[in-house]
Amino acid sequence: MESFWILGAGHFGSLAVQRILARKKVSRLVVVDRDVHVLGKLGEKSLETVEQDAIDYLVHHPGLGSEWIVPAIPVHVAFAWLCRRLAEEGTVTPLAAPAVLDQQIPNPMRGKGAVLYTSFATFRCPDDCDEPQESCTVTGEVREANLFDLLRNIALGDYQTFVVRSHQLAPGVGGYQLLVLWRILEEARSTEKDILIATACRCHGVINALRFNRGAQSA
Repeated sequence: MESFWILGAGHFGSLAVQRILARKKVSRLVVVDRDVHVLGKLGEKSLETVEQDAIDYLVHHPGLGSEWIVPAIPVHVAFAWLCRRLAEEGTVTPLAAPAVLDQQIPNPMRGKGAVLYTSFATFRCPDDCDEPQESCTVTGEVREANLFDLLRNIALGDYQTFVVRSHQLAPGVGGYQLLVLWRILEEARSTEKDILIATACRCHGVINALRFNRGAQSA
C-alpha cells in the first residue's frame, strides 16, 4: 500500500487520480489545490482534498518520506520547494541556467522565470505514454540514453547538479518520493557551488539554477 500527494487538481491532476487508483494499491491519496471549486469536481470518495497552495503544503507538511509526490501544476516543484527550504537558512537567488548547458542537452527550450526545458521528443507526446524502457512509444526508435542519466553526467565546474528522477507510476503519470527531496536539501545546504536542479523522466526534463548563501538572509 502506497501514499500519494497529487499537487494540482486540474486536467492532469484529475487524470493522475484516475490512473493511480486504477493501477496502485493506495493507502492514502491526497490532492492539493488552492482552488476549492476545482477540488470539488474530482468526485472521488476515496481521496482527501486540501485547499492550499501546493508548494506551501509540501514545505509545511512533514510527511514520512515514503509519500509519492505527483506534480500536476505548471511549476518546477522540486526547484520551488528547494528554494523555499533553503531560504529558511540563508539567501536564495534564482539564476538563469548557464548558456553552455544548451549545447549538452537535447532540444533545449528556455521558458519564463529562467526555466530550461529539455526533451528527446520534438512532438507532443500522448498523455498516457507508459514510458517504455528502451524505445519511444510514438516513433518506436531506440532510446540511446535515459534523460535523467544524461543530466546527472553533466559536469559544469561552477555548479553542483542534482537530478530528481521522475518514476512512471501509471500511464502518463510521473512522480518521486518525498525522501528524494530531503536528501537533495541536505547536500544543497553544504555545497559552496551554485546549484542546478533538474527533474527528469526517461525522455523529458526541466532545469533551474540557484545560488545559496548560508546565513545571509535579507532584512
